[in-house]
Amino acid sequence: MRLVSRLTLLATILAIAGAAWLWHFSQTPLAIPDKPHALVVKPGSTIRTVARQLVEERMLEEPWSFMIMARLTGHAADLKAGNYLFDSDVSPYRLFGMLTNGDVTQIGITFIEGWTFHQMRDELNRHEGIKHLGMGLSDAEILRRIGASEPYPEGLFFPDTYYFSSSMSDLDILKRAYQAMHQKLDSAWQTRSPSLPYATPYEALILASIVEKETGKTEERPKIARVFLNRLKMGMRLQTDPTVIYGMGESFDGNIRKRDLLADNPYNTYTRSGLPPTPIANPGMGAIEAALNPDMDTGYLYFVGKGDGSHVFSKTLTEHNRAVTRYQLGKN
Repeated sequence: MRLVSRLTLLATILAIAGAAWLWHFSQTPLAIPDKPHALVVKPGSTIRTVARQLVEERMLEEPWSFMIMARLTGHAADLKAGNYLFDSDVSPYRLFGMLTNGDVTQIGITFIEGWTFHQMRDELNRHEGIKHLGMGLSDAEILRRIGASEPYPEGLFFPDTYYFSSSMSDLDILKRAYQAMHQKLDSAWQTRSPSLPYATPYEALILASIVEKETGKTEERPKIARVFLNRLKMGMRLQTDPTVIYGMGESFDGNIRKRDLLADNPYNTYTRSGLPPTPIANPGMGAIEAALNPDMDTGYLYFVGKGDGSHVFSKTLTEHNRAVTRYQLGKN
């Protein structure tokens, strides 16, 4: 009888301790990283997958406490898919309540792959659901406000859809896009192919922006990246029209003329060797991966558009000129 009593007492103590621990966990605010933090819960997500996602996004240290708490409520299966935004630290219990009540963030803004920073600013300025704190600021001041160390904004912001609450400003969103680009570029840099000519991830970002502007076809990006890398290796000029267009700025009227190709400026890759000084747009993940993991070297040095969005690749100038004659001049 004494053993039974002791076991019962021990079980009671453990139950009380467990309940106290669980209560403490459920009510203690989590330190949300990089606020505001957007959590995307996909359709069909279970409490297990969401708990692990919270750990991966550094909102939880381990998944089991959250899973136990959720299951004890009896609503672990009531998760609702959506985009959730956390502007401040939140307790696990409150976080779980948001996920089961469907307190999703509905406001969003989309930055398109290949947009320039000027286009991003225009989109932010037009959005009615955003606090416009950066509208009158210079590019340099915006970079300072979001904590960027780079002197020039082009290419530093990851193109994606960003969800936010009505209390957020354009600077908050730009900071998220800036941090996203750094995270994705740094991650891709760690798995880059060997023997690439980049001294820094920023140089890879420059080439990725050129690849982004040269083609919208996913399957062609690694091949186009290889063409430019082959040229850099041989000391050839890149001779790519998108950099010329970028250097022309507002004077570009939709056409590139011979005088434009001869007008020297830092972005004219017909008159200057090597990479331009900065990216020319915000590249997406596909272009970044192509720049860091290009096609195997097949010796291609040229490509020309076929008129349908795809390109013909050539190894010699003679082959390239034949392709230009056929696809650009319309001759057989």
